[in-house]
Amino acid sequence: MSGHLDYEINKELGECYLFMGELDKAEEYYRKAVGSNGVHPDPYLGLATVAVQRGNLADALVMYEKAHKVAPSDKSLSGIALIRMENGEKENAYSLFVEAVRMNPENMVALFSLIRLGHELERVADIIPYLRNYLEIDPAKHEVRFSLAGCLMCAGQEDAARGELEKILEANPEFAAARELLEQLQA
Repeated sequence: MSGHLDYEINKELGECYLFMGELDKAEEYYRKAVGSNGVHPDPYLGLATVAVQRGNLADALVMYEKAHKVAPSDKSLSGIALIRMENGEKENAYSLFVEAVRMNPENMVALFSLIRLGHELERVADIIPYLRNYLEIDPAKHEVRFSLAGCLMCAGQEDAARGELEKILEANPEFAAARELLEQLQA
């Protein structure tokens, strides 16, 4: 059997076991995948996920960084950034998440982490463009539009916020949080 086929099978088995929550088995197959063809980021990303689920952030960081060396991606950037954020390195995490959403505007982990960090670091105005970029791709994602409205409010752009909330309620009148925020704005 060729190295590549071995790699594919081991990676798939790793993913299966990870999905089922069998971390030891998942780790075993991801390690085999790394051994059979060590030029792919995926098994390292898998091993990072296993480490995160075990609460071993130091190991996870090593695996995310290995994946990133093999092939930089928004996934490896987000992984590294999440761990840096957990470790309290907020500025560093913020810039990695920005890099991740520039690579992939639809990376929800990076996007929602940026929203959180934007508020914590008082850089809400800076993240508004990333939310807008996402909504150009997926305008129906109301959670993102709601976050955008919140950011616009924080940034003092109340009319723009009102416009976003009205768009949500036009499409989804049941979105209670949007209705409440709109009522606050109109008060």
